[in-house]
Amino acid sequence: MPPRAPETAATRWRIRVSAVVALVAGAVYLGWRLVATLNGDALALSLGLWWLELHALLGLGLFTFSLWDVDATPRPTSTAPDLRVAVLVPTYDEPLEILLPTIAAAVALAPAHETWVLDDGDRPHVAALASELGARYLTRPEHLHAKAGNLNHALSVIEADVVGILDADHVARPDFLKRTLPYFSDPQVALVQTPQDFYNESSFEHVHGSGTSAGEDRVTFTEQSVFYREIQPGKDRWNGAFWCGTGAVVRTSALASVGGVATSSITEDIQTTIRLHRAGWRTIYHDEVLARGLAASTAAQYALQRHRWCTGAMQVLRQERPLTDRRLSIPQRLSYAATLLGWFDAVRILGFLLLPPVVLLTGASPIAAPLVVFVVFFLTALFLQQHALWQLARGRLRPLPAAIFDLVRLEATLGAIVSGLTGRGVAFAVTPKGRTGEPRVHAPTPRLLASILAIHLVAAGGYLATIAGIGPLSYEVPGVAHGAAFWLLVNGTLLALSIQRVRAERFAAERRSSHRHRIHTAGALDGRDVLITDLSITGAQALVATTDVPAIGSSTTLTIALDGGLTTFRATVRSVRPGATGAEVGAEATATVGLEFATGQLSERARLTLGLFAAGSERRDELIVTS
Repeated sequence: MPPRAPETAATRWRIRVSAVVALVAGAVYLGWRLVATLNGDALALSLGLWWLELHALLGLGLFTFSLWDVDATPRPTSTAPDLRVAVLVPTYDEPLEILLPTIAAAVALAPAHETWVLDDGDRPHVAALASELGARYLTRPEHLHAKAGNLNHALSVIEADVVGILDADHVARPDFLKRTLPYFSDPQVALVQTPQDFYNESSFEHVHGSGTSAGEDRVTFTEQSVFYREIQPGKDRWNGAFWCGTGAVVRTSALASVGGVATSSITEDIQTTIRLHRAGWRTIYHDEVLARGLAASTAAQYALQRHRWCTGAMQVLRQERPLTDRRLSIPQRLSYAATLLGWFDAVRILGFLLLPPVVLLTGASPIAAPLVVFVVFFLTALFLQQHALWQLARGRLRPLPAAIFDLVRLEATLGAIVSGLTGRGVAFAVTPKGRTGEPRVHAPTPRLLASILAIHLVAAGGYLATIAGIGPLSYEVPGVAHGAAFWLLVNGTLLALSIQRVRAERFAAERRSSHRHRIHTAGALDGRDVLITDLSITGAQALVATTDVPAIGSSTTLTIALDGGLTTFRATVRSVRPGATGAEVGAEATATVGLEFATGQLSERARLTLGLFAAGSERRDELIVTS
């Protein structure tokens, strides 16, 4: 994905005007609410709603600051300096199918460098894999401080001026180093971070358009796209972009100047960046996708990952105090505030979820104002704020899926806020990738969401009983009760949709050991023409003429034409099922044959990796050329 063109002045000012208008209107609305609408008979409830609305407006203010200008930093005009370069791949328990593409792509990078596999799992088979692919292997005697400790140990052993850091599941594009190293001509640059992007578009985090198969539909929303493609570029203009753990290149002397990678929180990346900024170093956000990884494929992985990120954010707030540190510039402090305080949105969401049931089950009204006047003011402020959010996010924010993801991570986030702020010990938990289970079992329903939904159902019953005249309550202001019932319906629907997504079978345990890439290219199965429709580093799926179908369990060979020439894989036939008519393979009828590659064949898998991942999914059909 190439860098986008700079925004026109007209576009930029349209976005800014919408944000300023929303902020001014929101301030006027909250001022009016404070002096003219608070209900003294239900003051706690009334002030609670006002504080929730104030928090939302403050969040919009920080969002506006972060996204005021998202144009990319000018590219350096100088060539890359003569530096000793190493690429580090920290790993703990990831399977070979995940590691192989990452290591193979890292070794193939230019310019000349060393690739080091930092194995905290002490696994001989990983050492053998690294050696076979041309990488160096490193382990350590004591496995303290998880990934941060692993990196610090490597930095004490490896001689390099800069290090590229790639998580075990992140596959670099060939120009990863070429695009990032020129920035280090500036001796004040400590870090160059690139966007995180993901090649498993059937993950839990990807939302697809119309159709029935997520793997075949167009992605319409990615949960992290606003952050990586809009917020981080916006932070960059204030020297506030921070390290995101992977897809980054770091100057080793800068790390040494702050005592190495931070080890006192479980989000070592942002904590280390704060220390670098505090010491006067500069960070760069290079807004071009140069590596792709695996997004959380299941609901459980997603919740675990967000719990870790939020816990780390709370630890960083408590330990580093970046919002009040005068060694950071005011824009840097605001940049960190937007990210770290953003996790507290979960508290506001919980408040908005509980407010309608409280109103309907108690009969109390948080509003003491003419209903028509309040509705006009409220809807105007709400519309302007939502419009501003959409404009500031440059159209990447989709209200419905964004609201669902807010709810899906609600339980994990609230728990993390408590544990992170109280200092309760939290172990670093690696997000599992690759095969996580054989059966497709439903993920458990989050207890918090189920409890809130149950409260909504009880409140709905109470509301219906009251308006029917058979309940014990009476609503002093019926219009407020009707409004609460409307939001009860909206929130209940969102809760149900969130639970449905968590429970969806396609987001249950991952059964595949490696990601399957949908392709459309010719190949040969035992010398006979086939059409390959599905390919991974562990196997393939091909359309075969019914006259040439091999037997299940038989050994065969699959030949693929890659950019480097023909590559042949030894494989075993695992499945055969009827396929569509297949003129592409010269037959009236076809069968779909599932193939599993034989173990080993590391050099062949490495070549396949470079073909599949070199330019990303948007050009995958061009990477594998027909023979």
